[in-house]
Amino acid sequence: SKAVVYPIFSSPPTSKKRTQAALDEATPPFGSSPPAKTSHTSQKSKKVKELCKRSRDQMIIDAGQKHFGAIVCKSCGMIYTAASPEDEAQHIQHHERFLEGLRYVGWKKERVVAEFWDGKVVLILPDDPRYAVKKAEDVREIVDNELGFKQVTLSCPAKTKIYLFVANEKMVVGCLVAESIKQAFRVLSEPGSLPGSPGQDTLQPQRAWRCSTEPEPAICGVSRIWVFGPRRGKGIARRMVDVVRSTFMYGCYLSTEEIAFSDPTPDGKLFATKYCRTPNFLVYNFIYNN
Repeated sequence: SKAVVYPIFSSPPTSKKRTQAALDEATPPFGSSPPAKTSHTSQKSKKVKELCKRSRDQMIIDAGQKHFGAIVCKSCGMIYTAASPEDEAQHIQHHERFLEGLRYVGWKKERVVAEFWDGKVVLILPDDPRYAVKKAEDVREIVDNELGFKQVTLSCPAKTKIYLFVANEKMVVGCLVAESIKQAFRVLSEPGSLPGSPGQDTLQPQRAWRCSTEPEPAICGVSRIWVFGPRRGKGIARRMVDVVRSTFMYGCYLSTEEIAFSDPTPDGKLFATKYCRTPNFLVYNFIYNN
């Protein structure tokens, strides 16, 4: 019995016989002199040979593979070609460096400000030991690369507090950078939308948004908030903001009217709208803050 396989692997190409016939017609018999001018048949055979050569240059066959073409890694975010050995090698190196930056060994005097069933929140201050500050800087570099904040500097690094959400498997899966601010600006609703109705304003999170030019008093600014890709949707960002509100000022629980978000991305804008339960939350930028 013959095994059932795809036709591309069993049947010979249909143009093989035609190509061979064209070559036989174009090749002169032994001992005869070549024609003075190139005939129409020889020109046709050259074109057939070129087409056959091009058809053999295909390096990848799309036979229904699970991974084909450009792929975005859900963990490190790198875009690479699955069938390219060079791209896959570069992805492996980048992926390992990415995960190495998120590994959390821990230290004796950890400042644990909250504990949950799936991890804990560790607070790192600027005057902490060098190894703790170095770990916070490594994580913040990864966060800046993913959020596009590579060229943005903190307004006052000496007053910055970095919160790390450490999972039970000793890995940093969340980061929040908070800083002291004095004023913020309220996001304005889109024309035609009702104030206080987050549903209408979150239908198009990619749309450019506007904020008021009238400053309002604020205490805590959320400079960066990031969650590891595979761990998103588990309430990590919401719990981290809750921890910031209860620990940023000693003995005081901040309200949503006293915190602001810095230049949120479309996903950040959607999160802030849901967390504050209004599309008119507070934002601050580095121009006004400086």
